Formats: sequence, C-alpha cells, structure tokens
Amino acid sequence: MSNAQIIDGNALSAQIRRQVKESVAALRLAGKPVQLTAVLVGSSPAGQMFAQRQGQACRDVGIDYQLLSLDAGASAADVARTLDRLNHDPAVTGIMLHMPLPPHLDGGALRQQIQAIKDVEGVTPTNLGLVAYGQPLNAPFTALAAVELVKSTPLPLRGAEAVVVGASETVGKPAALLLVHERCTVTICRSTTRDLAAHTRRAEILVVAVGKPNFITAEHVRPGAVVIDVGINRITLPDGTKRTVGDVDFDSVQAKAGYLTPVPGGMGPMTVAILLRNTLQSAKILAGV
Repeated sequence: MSNAQIIDGNALSAQIRRQVKESVAALRLAGKPVQLTAVLVGSSPAGQMFAQRQGQACRDVGIDYQLLSLDAGASAADVARTLDRLNHDPAVTGIMLHMPLPPHLDGGALRQQIQAIKDVEGVTPTNLGLVAYGQPLNAPFTALAAVELVKSTPLPLRGAEAVVVGASETVGKPAALLLVHERCTVTICRSTTRDLAAHTRRAEILVVAVGKPNFITAEHVRPGAVVIDVGINRITLPDGTKRTVGDVDFDSVQAKAGYLTPVPGGMGPMTVAILLRNTLQSAKILAGV
C-alpha cells in the first residue's frame, strides 16, 4: 500500500484566510467594526509570543487586534470586570481569554463571563450547547478545524464510521458532535476505553486529541482511513534536541492511512484560520449581516 496523502493544513488555511480577508474588507466598507480583543493574565515569554503571532494573523486579514495584559496577581474579580467591559464595548466584536491562567484563577468559570456572541473560541456553555443542537454561533475552533480538515478529503462523510480519541469539552466532545451533524456514526474513546485499537481500527475517520506523543500507532488504524492529529507535543530526543510531534506516530501511520495530517503543518495553521473565521462570524452577527 502506498503512503498516505498528506493533508496540507497550510494550503487550506491560506484559502480560508483569503476568504476572511475579503469579507472583513466588505464589512469595513460598510462601516462595521471587526476587532478581536485578547486578555492575557501574566506575562510569560510563550504567552507574549503567542499573542504577537495572533495579532499579526489578525492584521494580515484586516482584523483590528487589541491585547490587554493583566498582572499575574490579578483576582478573578479583576478579570471578570475586564471581560464585562469588553462585552459592553460596541467596538469589540470578539473576545478571547488566553490560557493557561495563573493557578489561582478558574479558567472555565471566567470563560463563562464572555458574551456568547463575542466568544470567538466557541468555549462558553452557550456556544457548546448550541453545537449540540447543530446551531452554533461559533463552534470551538480547534474542533471545527479538525472537521474542516476531514471535509477537505474526498471521503463522503454521510454514514462514515468516525472515532474521536479524547473527550475534552473544547476539542473531543464538540468534534464528535460536529461529525454527528455531518451524518457520521461516531464513537468517543478516552483513557478508560477497553481495547482502544478494537474501536479505532473500525474508523474511516480517526480524530486524535489526547495530548500524548505518538500515542496512536499503525496497529490502531484502519487501512485507508482519514487520520486527523490534533496533538502538539514537545519531546526531547536521545541527543538532547527537542522536536514537535503529534499524538499520532506519523511514520508508522503514514504507511497505513489514506489521508494524514502532519505535525507541524496540519492542525496548527488551520486552528488560526478558523479562529479568524469565527472572529469574522461574530462581527457579522453583531452587524446584523
């Protein structure tokens, strides 16, 4: 069997960004704001770098970007007041709260303070609930990116057997629901699943989001399957150098799957593109268009 066809997340994300840029320009021509405001609590180098890249991605498609940095010692009330102010600011059409937060803050509780219509990450209870009804304002952007990568392949989704490995509230569960709405037959597996390979080997579509490097190997994969690797893990090699790998053992699975996302170059660029598209979606809803 020949090696899997690599799903090019860079090419697909570039296409989405072009579409977003055109739509943002049209909104601006109509005098409508499109602004993403991100809240960063604490000032780690990694957090600052991520925010800088996010800001550049927004600017590249014409979205205004604002970063609000709060002291690492900010209280939950401080963060909640900041989010409430942004909720009521008509110039702000999208809000996100950077994770992780300092240990004394409850990220889940604080995310609930974000107005659903401005929740570009799609992580508020309202947006997660609307995914279950098949009527999301904004679906969780990582889950949506995974499903968009599946849809970029020739595989017909209707009636397809899909398995999602990982049951997080913002990736695994919503990805499973989004696939249900595509008329797939879906199984969710997790760390307590007995005989994981017995489930995953049935999958025509396999989405993996467990945060464990090289967790899924060829023995878990059905020949010709579409495999979407959501994981991004940093590992140390025997020579001391570091490498970014996914939750899927790329080398072994590539020889068995039909379509496979690489790490990096698969989910990474797509999550950014979908976040931008969600930001546009929020602005359009607020503008009534």
